[in-house]
Amino acid sequence: MARLGFLILVVGLGWVAAHLGDISGLEHSGAYLLLSGLLLAVGLYGSTHGIDLTEARRHKKLILLAVTVGVLLKATFMAGVVYLVSGDGRAVILAVAMAQIDPLSVASAMGDNRLSERARTILSAWSAFDDPVTVILGIYAVSFLRPAESGFTADYVVNLGLNALFAVVAYGVWRLVSKAPPLFGYLAAGIAVVSAAWSSLMLGLAISGLYLRMPDSRWLARAVAGAFVLSAFLMGLLLIGGANVAMGTLLGLTAFVAQMLAALVLTRGLPTTDRVHLGLAQQNGITAVILALTFERDFPGFVAVIAPSILTVNLLYVLANGIYDAWGPAPAVPVPRD
Repeated sequence: MARLGFLILVVGLGWVAAHLGDISGLEHSGAYLLLSGLLLAVGLYGSTHGIDLTEARRHKKLILLAVTVGVLLKATFMAGVVYLVSGDGRAVILAVAMAQIDPLSVASAMGDNRLSERARTILSAWSAFDDPVTVILGIYAVSFLRPAESGFTADYVVNLGLNALFAVVAYGVWRLVSKAPPLFGYLAAGIAVVSAAWSSLMLGLAISGLYLRMPDSRWLARAVAGAFVLSAFLMGLLLIGGANVAMGTLLGLTAFVAQMLAALVLTRGLPTTDRVHLGLAQQNGITAVILALTFERDFPGFVAVIAPSILTVNLLYVLANGIYDAWGPAPAVPVPRD
């Protein structure tokens, strides 16, 4: 709840600043394009950097389900409902932008005793992997749906090749700096993030984050937190024209229901309490905010929908979990080990 309050505060400050400074048309500036790309790169690198490769190998089947059911099924369901109700041609992109579970919010919920160890593993893997997947899926979906482009062209093949080259070069750099002083590791990571933002090679950066690791991840955590604050402020600046509350509420409700449906598949065999809590686990944060900023340039009014959608989802999370905790069965008390 504190994170939601902070998000509302920062977005509100941005909105006030936009009105006081009479700021409009920000999304059409070159500086905005570069900044939004940099914020996206920081968030994406942070999400893949935080993936535990040992845990990933141990839960390959679970991760595959999280990426397919936890992202594609959710996005498909959301896009279908939103399009049928509103007829909005942006339904697919809107759905992808909201299909992930915010890993920062999930991390703060890992310490309570409401979930079993197995359920924590599912939620942690789900939120870790659906974050970069939705970013990459969204970027390529936009390239197909962008008004100025259509269909599959040779440019996509070239782009995939360049992303692969980026990942290979990053791996080579990692091999060189892995035994060097820590400063070189920070420099390599920083150059990779800035290069990906400048060249839009986000898939290559996402892959690089799996092995090009910073010596101390606390610096990256601070960078991601700073990106979240700046993104929220920029979102407020772009809300100078108002928010599309009706559409945002519809998208938020659909995202929350989609999580419940996906959880039915991913939580088979778990206790009822775990299944309910995982079904009520949908939260959105930094990734949805940054994707909204990134897509606003191609789809005007995107931020006006995503902002109330994030608010809707997170309010539903607090309300639904609060009701279940108050009226549902008491959580199991962990048995101490000898």
